[in-house]
Amino acid sequence: MNKRLLQSFIRYVKIDTRSDSSSDTCPSTQKQFNLAKVLEAELRELGLTDIRLDEHCYLCATLPANSSDKYPVIGLIAHMDTAPDLTGENVNPQLIDNYDGKDINLGGKGKFTLTPKDFPEMKEYIGKTLITTDGETLLGADDKAGIAEIMEALHYLKDHPEFKHGTIKIGFTPDEEIGRGADKFDVKTFAADFAYTIDGGRIGEIEFENFNAAHAKIRIQGRNVHPGSAKNKMINSIHIAERLNSILPNEERPEHTENYEGFFHLIKFNGTVEETTLEYIIRDHDKTKFEARKKKISDIVYFLNSQYGKELISLELKDQYYNMREKIEPVMHIIDLAKKAVSAAGVELDIIPIRGGTDGARLSYMGLPCPNIFTGAHNGHGRYEFVVLESMEKAVETILNIMKFSKL
Repeated sequence: MNKRLLQSFIRYVKIDTRSDSSSDTCPSTQKQFNLAKVLEAELRELGLTDIRLDEHCYLCATLPANSSDKYPVIGLIAHMDTAPDLTGENVNPQLIDNYDGKDINLGGKGKFTLTPKDFPEMKEYIGKTLITTDGETLLGADDKAGIAEIMEALHYLKDHPEFKHGTIKIGFTPDEEIGRGADKFDVKTFAADFAYTIDGGRIGEIEFENFNAAHAKIRIQGRNVHPGSAKNKMINSIHIAERLNSILPNEERPEHTENYEGFFHLIKFNGTVEETTLEYIIRDHDKTKFEARKKKISDIVYFLNSQYGKELISLELKDQYYNMREKIEPVMHIIDLAKKAVSAAGVELDIIPIRGGTDGARLSYMGLPCPNIFTGAHNGHGRYEFVVLESMEKAVETILNIMKFSKL
């Protein structure tokens, strides 16, 4: 067991860095600086140079090359925030040594159970060390596992000066979970030839395709009058919202889709008779289908306004990020490098599309090709999140192999 890796991970997840989509500041929550300052101090102790923590909570640093041989400048990137879906306060990780393949009672209260019946991938980790939540919070392995793995790779390089490598750029970002992680990332100053986000899931995964993504916010203005005299007067915005949502195909929801299948995902529904707000995220790997999905939701709004004879419904539709494949295909040698690194770690390779997005998607469109590497984490954003320590160790080995095999 790599005790330093484990201890670093536990230390990081105990620092609350939950982001907030309702905030218009950057970072969206000031508490993200609490982790950034810890990492800044650790990077200084490790001897990195050009360490910069800016006012927007972007932390960057450089590990200079220790060889006169020619290497590309490679970036390693992870995000510090955790998802707004569940609290990141008072995280109390559980360590399950030599997992036996049975149910895991989260927190010992019998309230929540992590079970292979619901999460069959757990069976793949019999005999391994699992780190889970106590059922009351998320764990934060997304993406503090990635941070811990990057930091452990830097520790290894410091402890083994005989390991020759090129210049390595480190980037820790805020607000990835709310789609803003690349907003103020200075690609030019970062000055890497290419980078990898260490923000994936299952061991062995390499990802260079992701969803095209948009966010839709729909406001419905109703009319509230006393229900005793409501006939031909009341307009119940909740019922209109229900009707709107029912027009979208049921089979095109996240819980019914996989692989390259896109979806409409209703993420918020707040309503009264007078006013209702719905928010959707719209996802598809295929750009043409993505545009069709956006048109579909616009057409539904137009249709319902026509039905009611007035503009009761307004739509705000905003693109968030695009499929990075278009930007990675011209530089597929960086995928070949990652494949070689994973295989050399003795791990079975798994090339899959991301059913989501990462900072790397937007960074790729900003001029920094940036595919995604596994961390060993599962079930992010909720109380059933867990990470496998042995997978984390293999992620560290993969990072080191990327540096080893990148010599030109």
